[in-house]
Amino acid sequence: MRALGLGLLLALLPPPAPAETFSAMRSVRAAMGAEGRLLRRLRSYLRDESGRLRRVSRFYERVRALHQDPQASVDNPLLAFSLIKRLYSDWPNVIYSEEATENTQALHDGFQEVEQELPGAEDLDGAARALMRLQDVYGLSVKGLVHGTFQGTGATRTPLYSPSRRVGLSADDCFHVGKVAYDTGDYYHSIAWLEEAVGLFRLSYGSWNPEDRSSLEDALDHLAFSYFMAGNVSHALSLSREFLHYDPSNRRVLRNVVKYKELLEKGTPTRTEPLLRPNSTHLQSRDAYEELCQRPRGQSAPQHHPHLVCSYETNGSPFLLLQPAKKEMVQTQPYVALYHDFISDAEAETIKGLAGPWLQRSVVASGEEQQKAEYRISKSAWLKDTAHPVVRALEQRIGAVTGLDLRPPYAEYLQSRKSPLYRMKSGNRIATVMIYLSAVEAGGSTAFIAANFSVPVLKNAALFWWNLHRNGAGASATLHAACPVLAGDKWVANKWIHEYGQEFRRPCSTDPQE
Repeated sequence: MRALGLGLLLALLPPPAPAETFSAMRSVRAAMGAEGRLLRRLRSYLRDESGRLRRVSRFYERVRALHQDPQASVDNPLLAFSLIKRLYSDWPNVIYSEEATENTQALHDGFQEVEQELPGAEDLDGAARALMRLQDVYGLSVKGLVHGTFQGTGATRTPLYSPSRRVGLSADDCFHVGKVAYDTGDYYHSIAWLEEAVGLFRLSYGSWNPEDRSSLEDALDHLAFSYFMAGNVSHALSLSREFLHYDPSNRRVLRNVVKYKELLEKGTPTRTEPLLRPNSTHLQSRDAYEELCQRPRGQSAPQHHPHLVCSYETNGSPFLLLQPAKKEMVQTQPYVALYHDFISDAEAETIKGLAGPWLQRSVVASGEEQQKAEYRISKSAWLKDTAHPVVRALEQRIGAVTGLDLRPPYAEYLQSRKSPLYRMKSGNRIATVMIYLSAVEAGGSTAFIAANFSVPVLKNAALFWWNLHRNGAGASATLHAACPVLAGDKWVANKWIHEYGQEFRRPCSTDPQE
């Protein structure tokens, strides 16, 4: 059976973590629907409880009025009867009313109905790591994120993304992000986020939010130890003393204070150099990658290059005679071309609809095996060309613009739960076609790190590059990585084509640069 081998990868906001559902915006939107149902249940609960409390208030006001009326005397047999009846019957009915229990039970039942659809602890930790990854890759200010802005750390930099509705983070939110870093020994990030948590908790100290799980004491405790592990003993001591102001009998923190004092008395030096940031991208060329992700529209200053042109291309294919491909040369070394309007909106939606039910966590190669990686947080599905006429037409279009043979095993097969990629024995990947099926509000560029350029997401366009030179050597300049999506969700369809079967379609050359 012929297969398109068209990998549909959902690039996500979130972050590296082992959870399955947190990473896809598709799952986030499903969770939004679940919260909408919970919101309706809470509205019903508040309505019922408000009615119950109004009735309790009327009872309170009626009894209070009797106690404040100087004319009310128990000498009156009617008043005496009503007093005895209230104490024997009315008060127990109010105190032990089942109405409150029934209202609460209805809320509990509503929560249990959607509980299986809700994110878990791994999802929450993954979302926290996502924020820290965005912070790192785009050089975002933590204080700005806390206040709902996506501002770079430089004072003069414009926001990378300006949401129509600004949503800030609470002290409890900041504490959780900081604690995720803290639990993995990442004090670079824990200090930044716990500082914000402490600041916000200080401002609201004394007030209570029913949704909060943490407190000022929790934040001070974790921040103090983070500073200690970072080598700043004096600040760890100062924060621990502040903690004891709120909880003076905490023995563990009392012991920490004694320990910190002893270290300072012994002249333990305080670390002055900044902490090193962990390399969450797992790239040796991390700085170059992040610079490309932060670069506006992915390009450096425009330079005149006679070969970087736009053209209508038929590539000698009858398939393209009536509707030539709109080709833009992005780079010549390495060869990277962008085909505008490669698919229609309707085709893109069809492919996303076909792939949606089959999306699974993407994998990376590990020898002859494939496994999930914490830094690879997309989801993917694989479609046969028999899945839908749109998929078959797309394969014909890819073959026409590339001039390559896409028949199995010359292009990758559909992915089952264990991809047959490493059983194909069809050589290395010679070329890649990546089709953007969606637009994003910010981020998500494809960064070609070695060649020092990146390509922003352009809906319905197809990006093409050669993975191998004509002599079969690897084109190292095509080393690339996806920038994380800052806002939105990114769908791409990948077609990977292998070298075997292409001998006469792309002959060898003696020029090592070709």
